[in-house]
Amino acid sequence: MIMRHFLDLLDLSADEILHLLSEASRLKAAHARREPTPVLLGKVLGMVFEKPSLRTRVSFQAAIAQLGGASVFLPGSETGLGSRESVPDFARVMSQYVDAVVLRTFSHATVEAFAAHASCPVINGLSDYYHPCQALGDLLTMQEVFGDLSGRTVVFVGDGNNVARSLAIGCGKLGVHFILAAPQGYGFDDPFLQAFRRHVPAGDVLMNGEPGHAIAKADVVYTDVWASMGQEAERDQRRQHFAAFQVNADLLRQAPAHARFMHCLPAHRGEEVTSDVLDGDRSIVFQQAGNRMHAQKALLQWLLK
Repeated sequence: MIMRHFLDLLDLSADEILHLLSEASRLKAAHARREPTPVLLGKVLGMVFEKPSLRTRVSFQAAIAQLGGASVFLPGSETGLGSRESVPDFARVMSQYVDAVVLRTFSHATVEAFAAHASCPVINGLSDYYHPCQALGDLLTMQEVFGDLSGRTVVFVGDGNNVARSLAIGCGKLGVHFILAAPQGYGFDDPFLQAFRRHVPAGDVLMNGEPGHAIAKADVVYTDVWASMGQEAERDQRRQHFAAFQVNADLLRQAPAHARFMHCLPAHRGEEVTSDVLDGDRSIVFQQAGNRMHAQKALLQWLLK
């Protein structure tokens, strides 16, 4: 078997993404029936996290356990990744102990360097540039709600961050229109747009400075925090710049009746989204959070079985 990594969605074909979504649905149905799926019996998942986590950590640990394997968790404070020990040395050693590694890092360069020197599959559990595991769970959720995704429209209201980049790629691969409604200076950067056009030539990405201009076309209205981890020093400035980009009842009212609201969590209630939207009957946020585990079970199976 050829070893593969999962650092972003750029290198996956549409068929591969659809296969992962199909397997995730199958594994989710088996889980609902309480049917054991020990397809990764004896496999060990290593997890190295420089950043705090709820969904990524618990969903991966539960996923590998339900597939019959085990996990080893190493917080960044204990490992000294890149300081106590170089990233290449760390990767060469750790990948001899485990069958796959999930990294949750500040710098995407750390993920790339680790993968370049590892002898086992490496999964990007979040970096400053991409969050492909989140996008996989998002696409699974959208497919559950809407069925065939081709021709649907996602309006992402907020920062053109790691979540937005990964979701834009996944949407582009599956024929979903992606509109980023962001304040000036917070849209997608040129290197990302160049990579997107190179790897997803048929993808449709539009950047729009006003949420109200795009919301009437939305099947999904998506938002994320205005200041991600590592951007805390910019929080006050970002609050000012994003003040008009809050997803609230007035904005959601402009969307079609069938449109649903998504958020990758954690949410800053009262900032990027109001509680009435987050907890409302158009929100599929907690279904979305739960699907992280099922999508990652499919991913682990794909990389390791």
